[in-house]
Amino acid sequence: MAQALQLGGAVAILAAYALAQLGRLSQDSPSYLWLNVAGSALLAGLALEESQWGFLLLEGCWALISAWGLIRTRRQSSAGGAIPRSQDS
Repeated sequence: MAQALQLGGAVAILAAYALAQLGRLSQDSPSYLWLNVAGSALLAGLALEESQWGFLLLEGCWALISAWGLIRTRRQSSAGGAIPRSQDS
């Protein structure tokens, strides 16, 4: 069962990444962020259960950063403003 959950979490993260690379999802879209939150939180929980500390650090941070993106997106949309994007120099 744990293997199926791991595969599901990995597929969610990879699907979000692939869809963003194909131009189907914006990295600021709720769909992209929810796929990342769900997949990485699932993998972080499994890593915690198995005491895989490096993997827990990676996936836990990924989940928190994606969750922060969701919060920021909701705040921006409720305020009626656009989400500022960083500019490459």
